[in-house]
Amino acid sequence: MTDRCFVAVDIEGLELMEAFIRAQKIVVSTGADVKCVEPENIHFTLKFLGEVTEEKSVQVAEVIRRIEFEPFTLRFRGVGVFPNLSRPSVIWVGATGDVQKMIAIHSELEIKLRRLGFESEKKSFQPHATICRVKSGKNKAKLAEAVASMETVLFGELKVEHIKLKKSVLTNSGPIYSTIAKSTSRE
Repeated sequence: MTDRCFVAVDIEGLELMEAFIRAQKIVVSTGADVKCVEPENIHFTLKFLGEVTEEKSVQVAEVIRRIEFEPFTLRFRGVGVFPNLSRPSVIWVGATGDVQKMIAIHSELEIKLRRLGFESEKKSFQPHATICRVKSGKNKAKLAEAVASMETVLFGELKVEHIKLKKSVLTNSGPIYSTIAKSTSRE
């Protein structure tokens, strides 16, 4: 049996979630064909692992528990899209602040997980939180205007104290995430 897994930083805090929901409402108001990420599922993905056996999941959980870092603060600023505004597929909120600490954790994970047989990422790591997925090109111009209008919006801050190995169960109403293991920062 396998589980669909990823390593992430959960985004928590009522004010931050409310700011993300406001951005999602602006996106939806364009009439674009989008699916918003449920607020409780918004997170920073450090590494998508895909389908993982139970044995491998235990090994990854041990790696996660051994990751050590000082707590750090991320500031959420600006809305953007992947891959670009002419072909948007993902709408995200970016991060500033102690981003280099997040990148260092990502690099450490890449090394340790490669030893367990996981492939390294082909693209460079760009910390972001996905807030919507674009399903078609409907109202693309209005969507581009909305994204541009939120390019410098400050959403809030998050103190990062844990990274988590998460399991994703796909359902008709969206994914359900649960935590398998977590690291704890040094305080």
